[in-house]
Amino acid sequence: MASSDPNKPTRPGQWPPPPESTPMRPSSWAKRTGFRPKFSGETNASDSGQIVPSPKPKTDQQVDLEAGRARPVPAAANGKREGQKPAAAAAAAAGEKDQTVKKRRDSDGGVPKSSAANGQATAVEPPPPPPPSRRPARNEEAVDALPQTLVDDGLVSRHSHMKYELRDSPGLVPIGLYGLQHYISMLGSLILLPLIIVPAMGGTYEDTSNVVSTVLFVSGVTTLLHTSFGSRLPLIQGPSFVYLAPALVIINSPEFLGLSGNNFKHIMKELQGAIIISSAFQAMLGYSGLMTLLLRLINPVVVAPTIAAVGLSFYSYGFPRVGTCLEIGAVQILLLIIFSLYLRKISVFGHRVFLIYAVPLGLAITWAAAFLLTEAGAYSYKGCDVNVPVSNIVSEHCRKHITRMKYCRIDTSLALKSSPWFRFPYPLQWGTPVFHWKMSIVMCVVSLIASVDSVGSYHASSLLVASRPPTPGVLSRAIGLEGLCSVFAGLWGTGTGSTTLTENVHTIAVTKMGSRRAVELGACVLIVLSLVGKVGGFIASIPEVMVAALLCFMWAMLTALGLSNLRYSEAGSSRNIIIVGLSLFFSLSIPAYFQQYGISPSTNLSVPSYLQPYIVASHGPFRTKNGGLNYIMNTLLSLNMVIAFLIALILDNTVPGSRQERGAYVWSESEAARREPAVAKDYGLPFRVGRVFRWVKWVGL
Repeated sequence: MASSDPNKPTRPGQWPPPPESTPMRPSSWAKRTGFRPKFSGETNASDSGQIVPSPKPKTDQQVDLEAGRARPVPAAANGKREGQKPAAAAAAAAGEKDQTVKKRRDSDGGVPKSSAANGQATAVEPPPPPPPSRRPARNEEAVDALPQTLVDDGLVSRHSHMKYELRDSPGLVPIGLYGLQHYISMLGSLILLPLIIVPAMGGTYEDTSNVVSTVLFVSGVTTLLHTSFGSRLPLIQGPSFVYLAPALVIINSPEFLGLSGNNFKHIMKELQGAIIISSAFQAMLGYSGLMTLLLRLINPVVVAPTIAAVGLSFYSYGFPRVGTCLEIGAVQILLLIIFSLYLRKISVFGHRVFLIYAVPLGLAITWAAAFLLTEAGAYSYKGCDVNVPVSNIVSEHCRKHITRMKYCRIDTSLALKSSPWFRFPYPLQWGTPVFHWKMSIVMCVVSLIASVDSVGSYHASSLLVASRPPTPGVLSRAIGLEGLCSVFAGLWGTGTGSTTLTENVHTIAVTKMGSRRAVELGACVLIVLSLVGKVGGFIASIPEVMVAALLCFMWAMLTALGLSNLRYSEAGSSRNIIIVGLSLFFSLSIPAYFQQYGISPSTNLSVPSYLQPYIVASHGPFRTKNGGLNYIMNTLLSLNMVIAFLIALILDNTVPGSRQERGAYVWSESEAARREPAVAKDYGLPFRVGRVFRWVKWVGL
């Protein structure tokens, strides 16, 4: 009889394995909620930062790509797999038994596969109780053998590998060093925007130097405010690339093209007025509690293409500017790639210096090489002067080489010489802001996109450094404070709003530094440096081609960081693939239609080719009798991030899909957060300020 044969192999048990009859009590929030530190159930790339389960033995299982799991293989009537000999069946059963133990080690407390990937477990029917075997020992292994190491330099959702967590303060010296490292690694995000918008406004080198100093000052002050009274996460505030495209559109508005005199101050006052109005709208959005309602619509499938579209939208600006001096710009891009990819695992005294300092190292080496070439006379041509306007150059020889002289030489900028040693940035330094309703409405929509960007940054960084994600009230409070900080930036005149920089998440994951004190100390250093005028002059003297090369790298990073939000969803789901694909494609195609409408090859445009996508307000397809409405519609529908946000928002909230498939963000519940001292210390306001706002339930714990 087959049932009485003692040598007959046993049938492999079901997967996922049933829970323990007497499970151990979880000791942390991650085990209680069933949080799994994996990008999704779709991929297991071992070099992208997620915690990777042990490799599966080779089987004849068929993979269901839509569900992200393997289809069960039918067994024969006698308990063996089809085509297997008894010895092979026994070996397979033993292998699957070992694999069960290994997979349980990679799970948080033995949570079944059906738990949500974004911070909360879903309800499942308990399977029948297992036979009493080595279950207690396995359960103990599942708790003790949780992954505690980082596979690579990517983003993981457990923070046991962090050198310093949110509330750690090991001492002044280490905190100071790590804080300085944190800001240096984000140098490009802090300083590059003024180097684009000020020359586009017709500003001088001195104007660029002053705006850079103002940006450093505002970034330091707003970071201190945000770490104290906002989300309280270690996130640097600064000029976001989200504001760059609309700022360029306003700068190239038809009414500013014919200005004479000091165009810079006039256009800056227009930008200040638009930023102040939109920032007040963002502050109202946060402090009124409306943001908690919008959170139900904002998920990773919406955030990912929106932020990716911000980086992709500047493809027409990046490399065309690098091409003005290819031997300098291309070398810098190659250095950035080598440092951040090929040399990223090289450690010096425990620090991955090439990965952390890729931007400043690449900039320093390229700048030194350009200096040697300039001093050696590589860009000196007899009888040619780079300071003479092109229209006044008579010699054909000089006309031919004037572009290389202007963009390849490093001694053409007078910013360092003309900047003072001490300068205090003060509010309304460019004059009284000018308010126009059409520009303010455009910026209000942009501030909403900036809030979506910040939501993704809050969630990802909290999983790295905090005890648990913030509550919706804390998030609303943070968005409201970002609005107030942008009002601050508008009054001081930075040219853009102040928001959470997306690059924060990558920097925290790479440096393993999540201390709030380190970021605050670095912000104080930033304020001091902003008072030294020569610092702003030095940054403003970076050659344009090097700025463009850095921007190519930064925009590529921004695109990748945006798409990395998909790790919280089921990335292999056809639903999510189609939504993200449609959002990205139409975010490039629809704005291209608006930007090219009404322009023929013979059209004589008064702006450089790399700025032509931002003059859409003067020739877009909307041509009603209301000029203000034409301006708003042509401008908004020419912005890539707006199109990506609208398409992803509509599709993600109308196409059916489970919360796990969508990767819906899971925020902490207010009642549970108040009962946990660790959460209260992470997000509670200091100096007993929280007591004042205790009656406002939607902006706190």
